Amino acid sequence: MLEVGARLQRGPSEGLIRAAFKRELDDQVDLFGAISLVDLAHTLVTIEAGIVPPEAAQDLLAALLRLHEQPADFCLDPARGDLYTNREAWIATQTGTSGWLGAGRARREATTTAFLIKVRSGLLDLAQALTTAGQTITERARDFRTALMPDYTYLQSAQPTTFGHYLLGFVYPILRDLDRIRALYRRVNQSPAGCGSTNGSRLPQDRGRLSELLGFDGLVSHARDAMWQADLPIEAAAVLTAILVNLDRLAEDLQIYATEEFELIELDDCHARASKIMPQKKNPFALTHVRGLANTMIGTLTASAVAGRTPSGQPDNRLSLYGMIPRAIEDAQGAVALIGEVVRFLTFNDQHGRARLDRGFALATDLAEVMVLKTGIDFRQAHRLVGHLVRSHLANGDLNRLTPEELAAAADQLLGRGIELSQADLRDALDPEAAVSARTAPGGAAPEAMEAMIAECEQAFAEANAWTGNYRRRLRMAEDSLLEMARERLRGSVQALE
Repeated sequence: MLEVGARLQRGPSEGLIRAAFKRELDDQVDLFGAISLVDLAHTLVTIEAGIVPPEAAQDLLAALLRLHEQPADFCLDPARGDLYTNREAWIATQTGTSGWLGAGRARREATTTAFLIKVRSGLLDLAQALTTAGQTITERARDFRTALMPDYTYLQSAQPTTFGHYLLGFVYPILRDLDRIRALYRRVNQSPAGCGSTNGSRLPQDRGRLSELLGFDGLVSHARDAMWQADLPIEAAAVLTAILVNLDRLAEDLQIYATEEFELIELDDCHARASKIMPQKKNPFALTHVRGLANTMIGTLTASAVAGRTPSGQPDNRLSLYGMIPRAIEDAQGAVALIGEVVRFLTFNDQHGRARLDRGFALATDLAEVMVLKTGIDFRQAHRLVGHLVRSHLANGDLNRLTPEELAAAADQLLGRGIELSQADLRDALDPEAAVSARTAPGGAAPEAMEAMIAECEQAFAEANAWTGNYRRRLRMAEDSLLEMARERLRGSVQALE
């Protein structure tokens, strides 16, 4: 059971244990490895400051290093309280020096520091997943850069494009998501360690040393702010929501394009699920998972904001978020990896994509623009005329049968003036390949514009890979150094006492 202190004469009730302590502990389970590093760093700094006596230092370090390996006899029990007090209770069974573990700090300092360590690690994994998925989508955009199809707005055929250009439109949001992760990481990777509870401690706290040992880039300057930051979980949830909404837009489009009605793409069987009653069905389950997770992430964002909307210095600013935010990062990482897989293995129906351009009215804007260039009428007149022609050709479903004579007659009837457009110019205006090739401005679907964007994206992902790799190495080196320092200090203590 949780130790009863001088202030409290009775232990927690069974109701408190079941309803509150268990939930709090469940949300902290995945912080074990991070809080272990925090405890080791704190103990080393208090030893260096001469706070912990040499004999106690030896036993405490030895117990912490054993606990770091998660020994078989360490069992979490909500009756002992949260993760911190469970760890403290186990150490108390190993040595009488456990009382030094809390010198100069509150349990919330240890848990908050561990939370940030867990979040920063998750952000690096998420950044790597985004980079990999972005590279995959970029590669497929190159594969499909000549695969013609209509672009759609309001789910209606709009203008001619390529499936490659369409896909590349989802790469740039991924690059912005990576920028957001890097900005968030800079704020997450500031150390709260050594803040005491609200404004430090009388006991010497070398906050810079703690920050260095734990691989942080710097300090959260204000001690009270360090303990009670409510905005970082909100920002993290907002970044995750942006990522999932960006993925959802692609997932929902692909789900539509995979229908019999559109028949533009087909998912690989490994990303679908069969119906248990309708044998003809190939359900795009991978895509619906992304959509459902986007909905859940919006709820996480709301919960994060609600948790922070309290007077300052309240534990509910983070209690449930200790588990919620790291799990949300892990869920987002899985969705990112999944959407990358889906795009890698899907197939595009080239024949159907081209046929939809040949039969529909996606070239209407091109026809209006060619008339502007070739006949001198203003765009509003051209727009009006082409709209009239579309209406008159609805029965046969396309503009490909339009002749220069029919165009001239319609212009005379509607605009009161003749329009002379050659057969060659008319054919060019209604040729999907010519239409795509004409879009040479930056961002367009023409081959040269696509190559420039693809090269830009590839370079950006190479830089993202380098950033992620650099920080992963730094954190790994910091952790290895901290553990080796603790082991070396323990060896030195043993030798000094012999």
